[in-house]
Amino acid sequence: MLLTITTTHQPATDLGYLLHKNPARLQSIDISAGQAHIFYPEASPARCTAALLLDIDPIALVRNHRGPAGEGFALEQYVNDRPYVASSFLSTAMSKAFNTAMNGTCKDRPELPDTLLPLEATVAVMPAASAEQLQKLFAPLGYAVETEAHLLDPTVPAWGNSRYFTLRLRHPALRLRDLLSHLYVLIPVLDRGDKHYWINEAEAEKLLHRGATWLPQHPEREFITRRYLRNLAQYVNPTLERLLEGEEALTDDVPPLTSEETATTGLDVAAPSASTTAPAREKQNLHDLRLDRVAETISQLGAKRVLDLGCGEGKLVRRLLKNPQIEHILALDVSWQELQRAQERLHVAEMPPRQRERLTLTQGSLLYHDPRLVGYDVAAVVEVIEHLDESRLAAFEQVVFARARPIAVLVTTPNADYNQRYEQLSAGEFRHADHRFEWTRAQFAEWVAGVAERHGYRARVDNLGPEDAVVGAPSQLAIFEQ
Repeated sequence: MLLTITTTHQPATDLGYLLHKNPARLQSIDISAGQAHIFYPEASPARCTAALLLDIDPIALVRNHRGPAGEGFALEQYVNDRPYVASSFLSTAMSKAFNTAMNGTCKDRPELPDTLLPLEATVAVMPAASAEQLQKLFAPLGYAVETEAHLLDPTVPAWGNSRYFTLRLRHPALRLRDLLSHLYVLIPVLDRGDKHYWINEAEAEKLLHRGATWLPQHPEREFITRRYLRNLAQYVNPTLERLLEGEEALTDDVPPLTSEETATTGLDVAAPSASTTAPAREKQNLHDLRLDRVAETISQLGAKRVLDLGCGEGKLVRRLLKNPQIEHILALDVSWQELQRAQERLHVAEMPPRQRERLTLTQGSLLYHDPRLVGYDVAAVVEVIEHLDESRLAAFEQVVFARARPIAVLVTTPNADYNQRYEQLSAGEFRHADHRFEWTRAQFAEWVAGVAERHGYRARVDNLGPEDAVVGAPSQLAIFEQ
């Protein structure tokens, strides 16, 4: 079985640093049922390919077989596809050969593991029920998926295709460790559940560790978890519960305020200090002001089909449903709990049929390509980006601006310059525990300008909330238009 990974990142030979494998020499490692060989078919500054070739010893397979003899049919231990089909053996070899890369460390070039690279991976061959199954598993992770079916027997074409495919994955901007973690988990999932080692609590922990950044948001997470853990309920059920607990609601979930703070500010953090020069109307609720402004802008744009990305409990959706010009709203969130809360607070079950047809509440992630997002007039991304790791913003950019490409995009985020007006915030502290970053006005403006230039949008940044003469407004709104 063969795995190749290719990049055209400049210089492409950085791939050797990331994998900790010298392109100039062949390296081999022993595994339980054979050997894995790592080599580079091509290595130039323009293009570099690393290959992992797994050479399975059929005799070692029988010697190390852990199941009872006679499973399937009498000679199954000797007549099987294990030597040439991607399986849990390949995942084990990847872990052993590329462990440092999978953990995201690079001693010589410490900045490289977080670099987004154009990556292409080919696996020959993968077992799957259908090409559609491969699409369902890999496409939500942002890959362009190509499959090549293979005839069951080339000498008898009438028998049709086998269940084996050559799989090619392409991603325009991805960390290498993310690609490796996706393959590490999903290859055994496709392997008919025949993992070659015992399933136990340690395997459940490996799944949670390797899938931590992407599995909770994957639409097939239950199927992946069950197949990876061979449908063993004592491991599957607790693992699924932990995945659900780990979901992050990509919304502006405001920390609770004391009754005194609520009465005096209505803002989403502690009250500003007495030194602020903001006008008295700052006592308005900033969250409501923000949502009202976004809803008003959507109306001014004349939008008929609207995306609410990171919809949370549906506060913006409630405002949009009051606008008769809007024909359909697709509200997406990564958290099932938030979507359930939205259904309840919007009283979806009690809506008249025509009103209900205007709304789709669905689960999904803004980090992975989703064809459902294509064909909309406006996308609203309200207090969402600051909940993403900065290193994942390129993936978000690809999903929204390169793939979905709505006519207009509205993005709001806190203004970090304003944080000094909050007396209970220490220097460098964020307004919410789940914020991964908070940008100053200059940082946000730079990001907005870059996104607009890269994807052919016009853009401007407006203030949101009462303005302070020194530090600006508490929040900021970017309006992108094609």
